[in-house]
Amino acid sequence: MKAALCKSLEGPSALVIDDLAVSQPGPGEVLIDVKAAALNYFDTLITRGKYQSKPDLPFSPSAEIAGTVAALGPGVTGLKVDERVAAYIGWGGAREKVIAKAEAVIPIPDSVNDVVAAGVSVTYGTAIHGLKDRARLQPGESIAVMGAAGGAGLAAVEIAKLMGARVIAVASSPEKLAVTKAHGADDAIDYSGTDLKDALRALTGGKGVDVVYDCVGGASSEQALRATAWQGRFLVVGFASGDIPKIPLNLLLLKGCDALGVFWGEAVKRDPAGHRANMVQVLDWVAKGQLNPRIHGTFALDDIRDALAVIEKREAVGKVVLTI
Repeated sequence: MKAALCKSLEGPSALVIDDLAVSQPGPGEVLIDVKAAALNYFDTLITRGKYQSKPDLPFSPSAEIAGTVAALGPGVTGLKVDERVAAYIGWGGAREKVIAKAEAVIPIPDSVNDVVAAGVSVTYGTAIHGLKDRARLQPGESIAVMGAAGGAGLAAVEIAKLMGARVIAVASSPEKLAVTKAHGADDAIDYSGTDLKDALRALTGGKGVDVVYDCVGGASSEQALRATAWQGRFLVVGFASGDIPKIPLNLLLLKGCDALGVFWGEAVKRDPAGHRANMVQVLDWVAKGQLNPRIHGTFALDDIRDALAVIEKREAVGKVVLTI
């Protein structure tokens, strides 16, 4: 089979396409013919050894896939050969065949295509876990989504809106903010030339936002925290800016607010049943047209370096997916 391999930690430009032997699934495993493999910002980090997951070399990037079941390992029930499925696998998806744990494999509704199904696990999975399980977002509450035009941000915008919240999208250009409004944001702030704290407080009548969903980090994080309401919740989702902010802890005391880590990948490992339930819900919303995942573009497996360059340059608005 053909695979995109990271053989050295020199970043996406050093990836190579190679041929590998096909392994057979063991007990509790499923062999999947990959039709689509989604890419994320952390794929640019993992290929440099700068992500919290550090797989042994060589490995394939891409944490989420969609395809059809090719073979079942001993003891696997509830799935069948040729069934369309999606799975979050951590890494290793950028290849023609993948072995996944059966508990990670989720059937795809007939009305959801492979490209979309491949691209929902990380972004929408993180969003529903962060908003439902961690923040316990309630109808009528306000939420500021930082980096709202990216894949992770748009997912949070859509799911927060479905949960009944007032969504304030924060992004870096009018064009990106227009995309967030098309995906359900009620208000939008261009933080490139705005005092974010003042803008968020103004939009909430001085109260501040109930929840901040921050997948960007950097200088804007403290401004957003300063704009949280009394007993608000600040969700630490990621650091796409490359800068991990140092937050003055006295702000948590003064606001009686919570800073909550959203480590979705670890949550999936510790609570696979909860992850499965969340993803079944997400795919059901997609099938019903209540969620509309935005696909920035698709690339062939051979063009994975170009695909990751788009992500690294912050040019992607929505998900970048490999078709295999």
